[in-house]
Amino acid sequence: MSRTSYSPHVSDDAASNTSRRSKTREDVVVNSSDFDAEVVASAPRLSGPALTAAIAFVAGTGFTLFGYDQGVMSALLTAKQFENVFPQVAIPKDGSGNHATLQSFVVAIYTASYSYAQLVVARIITGLGNGLNTSTVPSYHAECSPAARRGSLIMIEGSLITFGIMISYWIDFAFFWISGSTAQWRVPIALQIVLALIMIVGISFLPESPRWLAKHGRDAEALAVISALDDKPHTDAGVQQTYHGIREAIAAESHHGNDSSPLREVFTNGRSQNFRRAFLGVVVQCFQQITGINLITYYATLLFERLGIDDVKARIIAAANGTEYFLASLIAIALIDRIGRRPLMLFGAIGQTITMVLLAPAEIVGLRIRAPANAFSTASNWTFNFMVVMVTGPAFNNISWRTYIVFASLNAFIIPIVYLFFPETAGRSLEDMDVVFALAYNEGVSPVKVSLRKDIPPAGSPEADEILGISGRDGSVREDASRSEKAS
Repeated sequence: MSRTSYSPHVSDDAASNTSRRSKTREDVVVNSSDFDAEVVASAPRLSGPALTAAIAFVAGTGFTLFGYDQGVMSALLTAKQFENVFPQVAIPKDGSGNHATLQSFVVAIYTASYSYAQLVVARIITGLGNGLNTSTVPSYHAECSPAARRGSLIMIEGSLITFGIMISYWIDFAFFWISGSTAQWRVPIALQIVLALIMIVGISFLPESPRWLAKHGRDAEALAVISALDDKPHTDAGVQQTYHGIREAIAAESHHGNDSSPLREVFTNGRSQNFRRAFLGVVVQCFQQITGINLITYYATLLFERLGIDDVKARIIAAANGTEYFLASLIAIALIDRIGRRPLMLFGAIGQTITMVLLAPAEIVGLRIRAPANAFSTASNWTFNFMVVMVTGPAFNNISWRTYIVFASLNAFIIPIVYLFFPETAGRSLEDMDVVFALAYNEGVSPVKVSLRKDIPPAGSPEADEILGISGRDGSVREDASRSEKAS
């Protein structure tokens, strides 16, 4: 079945142009009984709330794994058995030597190891897996979430990161008492395998995202997934609207750079504003790290011990702090779709409530460059994560409490940047953001101002097509866009 067997099929006759001008979704019909059968046959095993819950569960497991990986080393760094196996990372009481740097390196770079070199190699391998997860899971979940609930659903994922951190602290505390065996640190690290196995099994029951399917010419599957996610028949007007918006976003992005690879298009601007949008994703992930939150996440137990608190109490306080971290993140779930992303980001920069910043990269970039843009933003996350963790040990050894002043200054720097440069995405579909950036480009104004307006036409409408440059003012389809869809 060719892609052109299903609307939006672009023809050259006047009747087709007239139909496109009116373009009410009630008028959009499937023009092939064969295609109908293909859509039905492509239906996912799950649909409606069950499918949404399954996607959220698997994606959430990925984020819990991410958080667990971040927090698990905190209490292990000063565990007796860990120091026995890796004496290189044990910091002497007088703070001399390069042990603080080596300790930072272990945290930044871990597990069934018997030597320092093996530990580093293991940490690198697990880092590759975690990096792949954190660059793909947010994009997948964003593309499978309805605009009205996407913020709260993805905020749940952010909360699950802190949930992973919390349980890692309590598990570390539980195994702290096994002081006569290396199980004291090996078991907490190995428990990550359970979360990874859940993801491996769970993902086999889930469909690809409809945007990825449509982009790769698998139209029937894309429509079937949209139908399943909305729990409505594929002929429903809302399902058709979503499908048309995705197809037209693909058409717009294709004819603006049809011969370029998605990676190269990241560095272009024009109507799609690719570089600006990718750069915002990179910056927001950088901000997540330079707030200094991982100063606490990775070193909570050690920092409390530096204050003269004994081993047991330091671990209890760290675990309690991780629990508060998780509970505080739940507040944003109820607020994200009500008051918007920008206010929460501003409040987060002021108050260090940063769990919501992970959703932004997946929302602000276009479909064609979403994968490489998310990869760049995730690389930014881990690069600055590495930087913060690497400098923390030496910083405390050299400038002591002034380390906190450095991070306080960086937090203050974030506030005006978010206010001036980050657009609001609340209540808009991923394709709607294409319209926002294109309209800002056309009018020569900031995307932030456009994102706060209430008169932006929805993706898939004739007005949006004109803004994106895939139709003329009379409703006719631009010749280059027509060729793009026919070629597809």
